[in-house]
Amino acid sequence: MNKTIRHTLAALSLGALALGAHAQTSIGLQNYGLTANYTLDTLGGLGLEASAVTYARDRGSLFFVGDEGLGVVEISRTGVTLGSMRFSAWPAASTNNDAEGLAYLGNGLLVVAEERLQDAYLFSYTAGGSVNLASAPSVNLGPTVGNVGIEGIAIDPRNGMLFAVKQDNPVQLRGGLASFSVGGGSFAESISFSGATSLFGLNSLSDVATLGGVDALAGSAAADNLLLLSLDSRRIIEVDRLGNTLSSLDIGSLTPQAIEGLAIDELGTIYLVAEDSGTANSRLLVLSAVPEPETYAMMLAGLLAVAGAARRKR
Repeated sequence: MNKTIRHTLAALSLGALALGAHAQTSIGLQNYGLTANYTLDTLGGLGLEASAVTYARDRGSLFFVGDEGLGVVEISRTGVTLGSMRFSAWPAASTNNDAEGLAYLGNGLLVVAEERLQDAYLFSYTAGGSVNLASAPSVNLGPTVGNVGIEGIAIDPRNGMLFAVKQDNPVQLRGGLASFSVGGGSFAESISFSGATSLFGLNSLSDVATLGGVDALAGSAAADNLLLLSLDSRRIIEVDRLGNTLSSLDIGSLTPQAIEGLAIDELGTIYLVAEDSGTANSRLLVLSAVPEPETYAMMLAGLLAVAGAARRKR
């Protein structure tokens, strides 16, 4: 291999390692900022009260639900409506049809969670179609409660592990392997954190996202971490599987609307959905990482090394 090429590759490799060093244990929420804010279509009520969002990597799109449980909407990463699917029925035991959690498994498969029943339902998305959730494969995540139950779910794309957060009374984060079946499957819990009035310094939990699908974190300890959203505390935090808080971000100034849904894509871009307030539409908020000053310095050092190698060759 040409010596200049070898020097160039070495310099670039050092730069890449330097850029990824911080990401080995944490995604660094403190470096994130709002980069876009989009209005979501109301769709005759289907797009109102956005309460959960999930990212579909194999489609390059997002799905969200409103907490009235009317159906699911597919949107682009810039908030453009791509299609929708209605829920034709929920189990008879549910009087509010309170859809608060949503996760994507791949190949068009979605899981939606009902807050009060604390059940999650598996279905296949068909644009323009409908699904009767009362007869869909499901899994129970806890006893039936009032309006303080399951607020968010996420599934680790690496192993299918399901995570769920309970709003409050008590506040809970749980994780395990779920088996869906008609009439109710099983949930083998392996991770559990609970607090009577708060957890991880948060007054409630509104959603959860896994970092297992972020490409830059692959193979690192940070890939096991979780993002937790709290509506009441107006904050996102990053925790490891032992419950240690690694980074956090104040989202109180992003919008006066209630932010209830959280998702992240393979590039590490974070997506939030906020409920409509009064006559305002629901919104999609996009957060992106801004490199720290020392990262820029390391990038510059890598570029200077490449330039130096080229000069020496000449």
